[in-house]
Amino acid sequence: MIKINDLEKIYRTEEVETVALNKMSLEINEHEFVAVMGPSGCGKSTLLNILGMLDRPDAGSFLFNGVEVGGFNETQCCDLRKANIGFVFQSFNLIDELSVFENVELPLVYNKIDKAERKKLTEAALDRVEMMHRRNHYPSQLSGGQQQRVAVARAVVNSPKLILADEPTGNLDSRNGKEVMDMLTELNKAGTTIVMVTHSERDAGYAQRIVRMLDGKPVLIEN
Repeated sequence: MIKINDLEKIYRTEEVETVALNKMSLEINEHEFVAVMGPSGCGKSTLLNILGMLDRPDAGSFLFNGVEVGGFNETQCCDLRKANIGFVFQSFNLIDELSVFENVELPLVYNKIDKAERKKLTEAALDRVEMMHRRNHYPSQLSGGQQQRVAVARAVVNSPKLILADEPTGNLDSRNGKEVMDMLTELNKAGTTIVMVTHSERDAGYAQRIVRMLDGKPVLIEN
């Protein structure tokens, strides 16, 4: 599904040049669950942002389902991202002014799905994470674990081929964290490819493969 080769990303200010990715090469197969680990500043989040087409590499090749996307413009990246990728963030990134139902429905609105189909797909996603009973609540009325469940529902409502998760249990206690990891595992078993950035060895243990990064590139891959 994903093949990157000699990927480079450098952030520059007037005084400092920071190499975030240093000629990084990696392949991720369809239906895999991959955890990416490493110290802060090693390039994990930069890698995830590039895989999600939220950022662009400075050099190297990035193939998504066999298509070179490194040179795509913003519209092409947006279209490919909307059709194929779901995101789960540490901070949930729910919209406070929208209800649970409306938050989950939002990707379908962006994809111009008709109202009846949106209702069906949103309810199915909320059922999947056992949050239908909270459909009319707002994020501020939910616990952290419940908010992350809603975030997972939003990520899967489009049936994406790939889910990118950035520290998905970082703001949760151990019980709620386990529930989220169990949900991601079930999604993977159902066929969704998952790439997860984490500092947690426990969470990484759910993955089929661990990629350990240092200084912008993999230093160890554990199967």
